[in-house]
Amino acid sequence: MTRAKMSVLVVSIVALSAFTVSVSAHHSFASEFDATKPISLKGSITKIERINPHGWIYIDVKQQDGTVKNWAIETGAPTALARQGIRKDSIPVGLEVLVKGYRAKDGSNTANGSSITLPDGKDFSLGSSFGTVPANSRPGAEGGGDR
Repeated sequence: MTRAKMSVLVVSIVALSAFTVSVSAHHSFASEFDATKPISLKGSITKIERINPHGWIYIDVKQQDGTVKNWAIETGAPTALARQGIRKDSIPVGLEVLVKGYRAKDGSNTANGSSITLPDGKDFSLGSSFGTVPANSRPGAEGGGDR
């Protein structure tokens, strides 16, 4: 095998391996989140991870008993957030926000975010993967299970 053919083969294997890892890390909405359990969470941002294929926003939510629970909110990829107008400095740590989304099936403090509302009233889509969720079960819909 010539050196050129060997180089092409190696590059192809590396590219295919990277694609396989990326695809295996991705999941569907229905595999982890419950479309029948919409949730609204008001809290302060503690951390933001702008990573692919899904970003994460972490917020501290004060409970009725005064304790605080940290929630992990899955978002779309950084490019999807940027298309919505959310830049790195748009939602700084410490900012109090309202996040709407859907609870994780496993009952953890995890949700798939559909929208975020800032203190000034600006509302942004979080680019979540909820596209197949029925409209009547979306957060804020009549009869929704908001917290």
